[in-house]
Amino acid sequence: MKAVATGDDGASGDQTATAVVDAVMDELRTGSDASDSTEPQDSVVTASGARVAGDAERTRFIIDLSRSLSFSTSALASPDRVIIDMPEVSFELPPEAGRHGRGLVKAWRYGLIAPGKSRIVLDLSAPARLDKSFVLPAIDEQPARLVLDFVKTTQEAFLSEYERPQSLEAAAPKGDRKGIGPDSRSRPIIVLDPGHGGIDTGATGVDGIHEKVVVLEFAKLLKKKLEEKGAYEVLMTRDDDRFIALGKRVEFARHAAANLFISIHADSAPQHHVRGATVYTLSERASDVIAAALAKRENSSDILAGADLEDEPDEVADILIDLARRETKSFSILFAKTLVSEFESAVKLIKNPWRSAGFRVLKAYDVPSVLVELGYLSNKHDESLLISGEWRERAADALVASVDRFFQPRMARGQ
Repeated sequence: MKAVATGDDGASGDQTATAVVDAVMDELRTGSDASDSTEPQDSVVTASGARVAGDAERTRFIIDLSRSLSFSTSALASPDRVIIDMPEVSFELPPEAGRHGRGLVKAWRYGLIAPGKSRIVLDLSAPARLDKSFVLPAIDEQPARLVLDFVKTTQEAFLSEYERPQSLEAAAPKGDRKGIGPDSRSRPIIVLDPGHGGIDTGATGVDGIHEKVVVLEFAKLLKKKLEEKGAYEVLMTRDDDRFIALGKRVEFARHAAANLFISIHADSAPQHHVRGATVYTLSERASDVIAAALAKRENSSDILAGADLEDEPDEVADILIDLARRETKSFSILFAKTLVSEFESAVKLIKNPWRSAGFRVLKAYDVPSVLVELGYLSNKHDESLLISGEWRERAADALVASVDRFFQPRMARGQ
């Protein structure tokens, strides 16, 4: 059996280092009662370091922890991923952590997947069997360590080695659902959907800021401004840093019987000179190559987070649903055009600012829905605007004005 190094230098084949770790593991399993930490057991575990070592045949993944914890592993194919679920962990890792792997692990991601639950997703370069996994408790000055050893296997054997991941039931905060009933139907219900979250960071800015942070802060400001009007019920799919599957976002809007769904994002492009806001609606065929590429990226959010897409319900073919879908599409386009006209005098827009593509998050057949890309985090000027309080105020005011215009006919009829 080929040994895999566990040291920070990342070298492979260091049999001495592996032997030491394995010896410690054996000792701990045979009755060592060393305390793993003085940290209270009900406190959140902290991850302070992580590394990958090995080669294309055997690879070891190690993460340093403040104390021991329980964990479970599962896997998904197309693309091949191994998923590590654990109680909530505070990941205090450098920004570049996970971008590059080694051997059988080509990259990895981490973050909050649901309240009290964290997840690490390992992207595999080839099908891999979990040879062994264990947690070493903290001893003296050494942190606790979660260790997973992988061995290359066949594609046919890959999924048979693991359980499937648990279904993600994460939804918006339950408190947001209260008050939805006959008494609140006199006011339009608007659902704001800050994109990404938790393990799914979204785009990363020139200076390292994450899309999930930018859009959550903007959505909170927009919610505040809309509520100040006193004319709307405003809900959010998430109000903290958690992952919400795309289907759950759509389900939340439909469950709330929303009259408008606004998904908020910040784009990224290989060409750093590209900048400006864009408004997207749903269509089976993308309006252009850029829209198609963006929809592909946004639709991969669940894959990045290790969500099992087999849990997604099939689309229902029904004449009444088809009629509702057509009417909803018309209202979605109307709001998109209204928003573009309000944005024109408030923020910079990309050329042809209203576009369309097959965004999964816009597929509520009975809720008018748009996806707003506020700007490009890959452009330094746009990035600075997206974190500017003054720009956010101006953009949010334009969005509020477009919402007012959209619902004005309904308000006039007293509906």
